[in-house]
Amino acid sequence: MRVTLERANLLKSLNHVHRVVERRNTIPILSNVLLKAEGSALDMKATDLDLEITEAAPAMVEQAGATTVAAHLLYDIVRKLPDGTEVMLSTDPDGNSMTVISGRSNFKLQCLPQSDFPELTAGEFSHTFRLDSDVLKELIDRTQFAISTEETRYYLNGIYMHTAEGDGDIVLRAVATDGHRLARCETPAPNGSEAMPGIIIPRKTVGELQKLVDDPDIAVTVELSDSKIRFTIGAIVLTSKLIDGTFPDYQRVIPTGNDKDMLVDRQTFASAVDRVSTVSSERGRAVKIALADGQMTLTVNNPDSGSATEELAVGYDSEPMEIGFNARYLLDITNQITGPEVKFTLADAGSPTLIIDTADDQSLYVLMPMRV
Repeated sequence: MRVTLERANLLKSLNHVHRVVERRNTIPILSNVLLKAEGSALDMKATDLDLEITEAAPAMVEQAGATTVAAHLLYDIVRKLPDGTEVMLSTDPDGNSMTVISGRSNFKLQCLPQSDFPELTAGEFSHTFRLDSDVLKELIDRTQFAISTEETRYYLNGIYMHTAEGDGDIVLRAVATDGHRLARCETPAPNGSEAMPGIIIPRKTVGELQKLVDDPDIAVTVELSDSKIRFTIGAIVLTSKLIDGTFPDYQRVIPTGNDKDMLVDRQTFASAVDRVSTVSSERGRAVKIALADGQMTLTVNNPDSGSATEELAVGYDSEPMEIGFNARYLLDITNQITGPEVKFTLADAGSPTLIIDTADDQSLYVLMPMRV
C-alpha cells in the first residue's frame, strides 16, 4: 500500500474513527484502525465489536492495499504534524510495518494483518428512513442526559427510539430514563419509520452519534435490522449493536392528573438553584422548593457546611406546597429548555413532577421528588 493525502483530511477522519477504540484492549487487533487504499480514497475503520465506524478520505493512491495500525498512536502522530502538509503512508513489502512520512518527519509503525480485523456483520436491514441531522441531534440532545449509568438495569443504558401516535399523527419518539428522571422528545415520523420496532441505542453509540451530527445540512440515513442499527452521515458510516432488552412502559410514569401549575423564568431559576446548591453535600444534592402565592423559596440544608435560601417571583396561584428535588437533575433539565420560561406541573411532595419547555411542544421531562 502506498497512498498520499492532505493532513487535514486524514486528521478529520481519524478523529471520527479513533474514538471508538478503547484505550485498554486485551485483543491487540481491537486497538488498531483498518486502513484500506483503493480508487481515489483511503477507507478507515475502527470497532470495539459493539460499534463500528468507517469513513473515507480523498487520497492519491499509488498502490492499493490494506493494513491495520495502532489507532490512537496514528491519530496522535497526525495531530502533531504541521498544518497544510501532506502525509504519505506506505507499507513494507513484508506487511509488518507502515511508514508515515510528512515533510522531514518519518515514523515507522508496527502493523497487524488486515485478515485479523473483525467484521461487524449487520444482517438484513428491514427498515430504512432519512432524518435531517439537526432533527436527529435534537432527539439525542434533549434525552441523552437522562440515560442510566447503572449497569444492572442494562435496558436503561441507552435511548429508546420508536414510533407512536401523538395527536393523531405518527411521531418518531426518543425516550431515556434512569428511574429518577425521564426525558422524551419527538418529531414527525419520517417515511419508512412507521412500522419500525422499538429499539434501544446504547449510550456509547449515542455519544459518538452526537459528535457526528454537528453539520445541520446533512441528511442522515438510518437502517435497522433485528439487532443492529446503521447511520450513514455523508462519508461516515456508523454501525452499532442494539441493546437486547425490553424498555419499561414509560407512559405510566408521565403524570396526567397534576393540578398545580408553576411558571418561572428559566435563567433566573437555574442560577438560583446553582447558587443555593453550592452548600449541598455531594451525595445528597437536595434542594427544597416551597411554593406560595406568586413566590418560590429555595432552601438547602447541609449539617456539615451550613444552609442557603433564596426567594424568586413565580407564576403560582394554587395552595402552598413544599417539594424536594435533586439540584443537579433540575439543572440538567433546565439546560435542555430552549424558551425563556419553564413550566412545572405538580401534584404533591411525593408524586412525579412534569416539566415542560414553553417554547418546545415536542419535548417533556418528568422528575421524581426527593424527601427533604
